[in-house]
Amino acid sequence: QEQLVESGGGLVQPGGSLRLSCAASGFTVDYYAIGWFRQAPGKEREGVSCISRNSGAKWYADSVKGRFSISRERAKNTVFLQMNSLKPEDTAVYFCAAGRRGYCAGDGRLMESNYWGQGTQVTVSS
Repeated sequence: QEQLVESGGGLVQPGGSLRLSCAASGFTVDYYAIGWFRQAPGKEREGVSCISRNSGAKWYADSVKGRFSISRERAKNTVFLQMNSLKPEDTAVYFCAAGRRGYCAGDGRLMESNYWGQGTQVTVSS
């Protein structure tokens, strides 16, 4: 059964770092476009970052460029989101999603997803 499980969220001070993990089972991440999304209370879900299937091209929302980095590790069948220089406005529930025929938009959104994880909370506060 195909599944995505996020982990790595938590409470961090402004300027700190976290690394989120999106572990896949039932399919190989290399052959899927994988995206990270986030949703803050009272706000719409927004795309954060996306990595293309096969080529591994990476895309980011303007709000996180230069601070966040997406990567893929085949041996662990996991996609990571390294988040540095965190700001209070980064506080949200972070989700990962996968699309077999999905593709990454230039603004970091994954288009056409098949599977979603349950989310992990990231809170940036002093």
